[in-house]
Amino acid sequence: MIALLRGELAYKSVDHVIIDTGGVGYRLFIPLSTFYALPDAGEVRLLVHTHVREDALLLFGFFTAAEKEMFATLIGISGIGPKLALNVLSHIPVGDLQTAVLAGDIKRLSALPGIGRKTAERLILELKDKIGQFANLPAGQTATPQPGRAPADPLTDVLSALINLGYKEAQARKVLETMEVTAEASMEAILKGALKVLAR
Repeated sequence: MIALLRGELAYKSVDHVIIDTGGVGYRLFIPLSTFYALPDAGEVRLLVHTHVREDALLLFGFFTAAEKEMFATLIGISGIGPKLALNVLSHIPVGDLQTAVLAGDIKRLSALPGIGRKTAERLILELKDKIGQFANLPAGQTATPQPGRAPADPLTDVLSALINLGYKEAQARKVLETMEVTAEASMEAILKGALKVLAR
């Protein structure tokens, strides 16, 4: 089982990266927080959760131990698979998720894409007893965008990213149309701004 990977960042997108380790490229699915924390190139190190299915072996990469542990706990809850767990971690930091669960904040949790009221209630019920295991794990550095080259058409990439994160295309387009985007704005900056609007 792969638990950690260190190597050259061969490819980076909002939902996965490819890490070249000794000439072998490993594809890891990642949450947005990890995307923001990674550089655009160079050597990287990610904690890995190996998910084995009958038809596939999938790798999920995380910048912090707290995220990895929370991911493993989330997929242990009935009705929450790896894709939804990543989506949750992409929209709420581990610390805020812990706070929402302990406070029984159904409104905050049910506002996350893919999480309805029933799933939010199940999250609270099943996570409350397990939250303590994350208390001593370092949350890691705040994920901040790294400086890099802006894509040729960042708005198109951001729209695609928002759709991949579970938002409807019409809703995502509407938000992007209302935003004031400067010519030099990076994809990461636009995506962060869009997510803030959508979270209201």
